[in-house]
Amino acid sequence: MSVPFADDRSTKKLAQSLSARVDGDVLFDPASRALYSTDASNYRRIPLGVVRPRHPDAVIDAMAVAAEFDVPITTRGAGTSVAGNACGAGLIIDLQRHCDRITEIDPDRAVAVVQPGVVLDDLQREAARHGLMFGPDPSTHSRCTLGGMIGNDACGAHSVAYGRTSDNVLDLDVLTYTGQRFHTSGFAHPSLTSLQGLMPPPTFSRRVSGYQLDALPDVTRALIGTEGTCVTVLGATLRLHRRPAARALAVLAFADRYGAADHGHTLRGPGVLTIEGLDDRLVALSRNAGLLPPGNSWLLVETGGESLDEARELAASLSDVVLHEPEDMRALWKIREEGAGLATRMGDGGEAWSGWEDAAVPPERLGAYLREFDELLRGHGRRGVSYGHFGEGCLHVRIDFDLRAGYRAFLEDAADLVVAHGGSLSGEHGDGHARSALLPRMYSPAVLDGFRRFKAVFDPRGRMNPGIIVDPLPVDEDLRIVVAPPRIPHRTELTLPADGGDLAAATRRCVGVGKCVASEGGMMCPSYRATGEEKHSTRGRARLLFEMLSGSVITGGWRSPEVREALDLCLACKACKRDCPVDVDMATYKAEFLHRHYRRRPRPLAHYSMGRLPLWLRLARSLPGLVNRLSGTALLRRLGGIDPARAIPQLAEQNLQNWWQHRRRRRTGTPIQLLPDTFTNYFDPQTGRDAVAVLEHLGFAVHLPPDPVCCGLTWYSTGQFAGARRQLRRLAAEMVPGVPLVGLEPSCTAFLKHDAPQLCPDDPAVAELSESVRTFGETVRPLLAASPPFTTRRRAVVQQHCHSYAELSPDADRQVLAMAGVTADVLDSGCCGLAGNFGFENGHHSLSLAVAEQELLPAVRAAAPETAIVADGFSCRTQLRECTDREPVHLASLLVEALELKA
Repeated sequence: MSVPFADDRSTKKLAQSLSARVDGDVLFDPASRALYSTDASNYRRIPLGVVRPRHPDAVIDAMAVAAEFDVPITTRGAGTSVAGNACGAGLIIDLQRHCDRITEIDPDRAVAVVQPGVVLDDLQREAARHGLMFGPDPSTHSRCTLGGMIGNDACGAHSVAYGRTSDNVLDLDVLTYTGQRFHTSGFAHPSLTSLQGLMPPPTFSRRVSGYQLDALPDVTRALIGTEGTCVTVLGATLRLHRRPAARALAVLAFADRYGAADHGHTLRGPGVLTIEGLDDRLVALSRNAGLLPPGNSWLLVETGGESLDEARELAASLSDVVLHEPEDMRALWKIREEGAGLATRMGDGGEAWSGWEDAAVPPERLGAYLREFDELLRGHGRRGVSYGHFGEGCLHVRIDFDLRAGYRAFLEDAADLVVAHGGSLSGEHGDGHARSALLPRMYSPAVLDGFRRFKAVFDPRGRMNPGIIVDPLPVDEDLRIVVAPPRIPHRTELTLPADGGDLAAATRRCVGVGKCVASEGGMMCPSYRATGEEKHSTRGRARLLFEMLSGSVITGGWRSPEVREALDLCLACKACKRDCPVDVDMATYKAEFLHRHYRRRPRPLAHYSMGRLPLWLRLARSLPGLVNRLSGTALLRRLGGIDPARAIPQLAEQNLQNWWQHRRRRRTGTPIQLLPDTFTNYFDPQTGRDAVAVLEHLGFAVHLPPDPVCCGLTWYSTGQFAGARRQLRRLAAEMVPGVPLVGLEPSCTAFLKHDAPQLCPDDPAVAELSESVRTFGETVRPLLAASPPFTTRRRAVVQQHCHSYAELSPDADRQVLAMAGVTADVLDSGCCGLAGNFGFENGHHSLSLAVAEQELLPAVRAAAPETAIVADGFSCRTQLRECTDREPVHLASLLVEALELKA
């Protein structure tokens, strides 16, 4: 659908007018337009520009300007819609960035007043202080906004107990395109009277498709679920509920995938809070399947009570398998909550898509519908991964569509099937671009005409999110992989084995579910959490890479300054590879981009200084005192591209390898190799000495190479692949074949384990090196388990290295700490912020500290003086030494103390 103008002069005037009159961010640059071109759906529509108003009055000003220029608007929250109702070709008004105030919580009336950009989890935290909660809770609760939930009439897992969003909103403060502002409670309009009775009431709770004309004369309820096509929400008054005092989880297993669908509706009743269905194909994609009993489909039934005994008793009446430990319950809910991401990859790695994502039928019909739906899939030669709200008959499914052929035909047949079962095309996410054109298959011409008349009351000019519900766009128009295929070479030099060496396929991993834009939980994405900017999220960077390959908005190809700027603040922490449900690995994509971007052209100074740091240290290893004196000079910082505010670590007077050459060694025992990585060798050799002491105490005969070696990580992370390969192959040649290699630095260990084979895929020596590497914790755990128990008892705050969290086995370290008598508080949602060379680079210092302040630094400052601070990463220890008065230690050093060894 076209916009009124698209020429540069008119667009420039619009941008200038918005900048002059709106208190907020006005973004018309290519990167911002690309970032907001899609949501979590299959669609892509490039907007004219984006406005992020700072307060509701600024929203009014922005819409007034849009009306003057006759520009369509699409309001947007977190951009997690799977139906395509948050991307438009006119002006995007982002309400999440700044309009996020919780205006009031009244515990006596159990009411909250919020702005539309408030994230649901933020509201839940504030409400919990009063023993209250908002009932609807979509799986995107950590990032979805109340405005978006109102737009889509969101439901979530607890809707069997608390209903939809429309059941929990008392009043809306809204604005029309023509500038009329009003509260919906008590609002009346003559044209609405004639629409009453036109639409029959629903026969089940999940009829979300179309407008809720059956709710009239209740205008509040009727406007919920209109997907931004009628009004813009400036504020909302919400009904809150008392939080259950205790919860338990009954897990029911079934022999086939239809058993759960047949049984779900029978479990509804007092005290039952959720009835969620999973099938084996989704579970197979998860890391948390171990808690499920044997079966091929499951129901997760949460129960609530005034006491844990009451909740468990109700759960036990439903199933023999009952969980009540919060950690176990969270692990199973994680499978369900990450379904929208997990299901985007089939078991064989094939891509799956939304589009027919959340249809609903009367709950008692779900089993029959699912059987016929599977027949429909087979008839079209398609496969799907399904799960959903089985207690309410709502089925989520991702399907391996060929979006270039047969997509519309399948949706039309699927729509006819769900209507035949008395269902709704949408059960909670709205119709959006994905289903609006299918509404004639569900509703009569009279009802569809009623939708047009209803919209016209509030938006007579048709400028509010056009193409959605009324006068819809075709379901197969603007499909992003069809309209924006890659137009520049996208085969990668790294093998990217999960995506066949294809960066285009890798960027399509990101479907926009937005877990990376959550404010807490997990370690992804530290730069976004510090800046709040979409372009600094994993999702934003993936979108810019996608658009770079397409070339229509981001036009610089591999030399794109927009992509370089977005990736500049990527810490390459790899947390996205662990926390993203579809394993987006932005650190690897960044390395590939830097390799291409700077090929045969000058690089930033930091790439020469810190990217090649092991080389310089090797040359200067005999003069540590001189190097330390020079390192603090302004000239050296300038030449090295180092931020002037950053302290440079001092070289040790005696490096690890030099110490090793002059000590007596244990000659008998199990042979093992220790990697003297650059950071341990030159800066922190005591860590290596402690590791040697522990390993020898446990019966190992330790070997270190006599000459300096490096895995090549610093070259690799700055995109200098040729240098990285040279270092890696040299290291492989130095190692003793068949002898395990222990890594002390998590980033080097993870690089050897997972990245080295991508860099040198055809080198058998590198493959053997990768297979041989072990973490220190993995190496000592079995021997410590067989040793006499430790008598020491102490506490520790443990900073888990991001690369260890993402790619190694942190469980081994936790078990070693427990064996050593250490009660560990493991920080699992905070990067140190230094991240190798990142925090040293010019211009990164303030962000580096902001990242550290998210969790690490407050936790260390709050720790008692006698509490140990454990940080295996040299970067983590460096940041802590600079920012606190505590001395952090490696796990090896903690064990030296616990074992009373002399290193």
